[in-house]
Amino acid sequence: MSERRSYHHGNLRQALVEATAALIEDLGPQAFTLAEAARRAGVSAAAPYRHFKGREDLIEEVARQGFLDFAARLEAAFDAGRPRALTAFLRMGQAYLDFARQRPGYYMAMFESGISIAGNAELALASERAQGMLLKAAEALAQRLPPERRPPPRMVANHVWALSHGVVELFSRGKPGGRTPVEPSEMLESGVIIYLRGLGLIGD
Repeated sequence: MSERRSYHHGNLRQALVEATAALIEDLGPQAFTLAEAARRAGVSAAAPYRHFKGREDLIEEVARQGFLDFAARLEAAFDAGRPRALTAFLRMGQAYLDFARQRPGYYMAMFESGISIAGNAELALASERAQGMLLKAAEALAQRLPPERRPPPRMVANHVWALSHGVVELFSRGKPGGRTPVEPSEMLESGVIIYLRGLGLIGD
């Protein structure tokens, strides 16, 4: 697309975001320049500066949009905890793996680019929305225990998030079955069940 056409339709900013996500997927979050993102979007090297302060600002926008999509997928998977909390919680794990597989450039911008989430209010808000879904799910699982025995929901959410990220990093990338014959989804589900059972959040 031409730069003029992009501006006319209001698409340049989004074209740069999508071009950057594709570059991150191809090269990693550190191995490209803002000029390369502009070239892939079909605009001049100076055009991105009309929308972004620099390369990091552009990556932060990729991450922000990624977190919004990620949060929406988690919300849909949880579906208000129906038909029961554990089923909904496990669906969220699959949604996590699906997002990482289907939108790798956005996923890497979110978790592997080294950006400061706390330093960008809109990015932090999007990230908190995703974390909030895991917190809600952890709280739903804890309802079966008396209040004094319930583990901190943020601890549970963070542990499950870390487990999910680990499965993505170690077993979901590269050639299927390259590191283990076990499907990533099966590995994540079994790991989450063992963890939750250990906390007493689910029974045998």
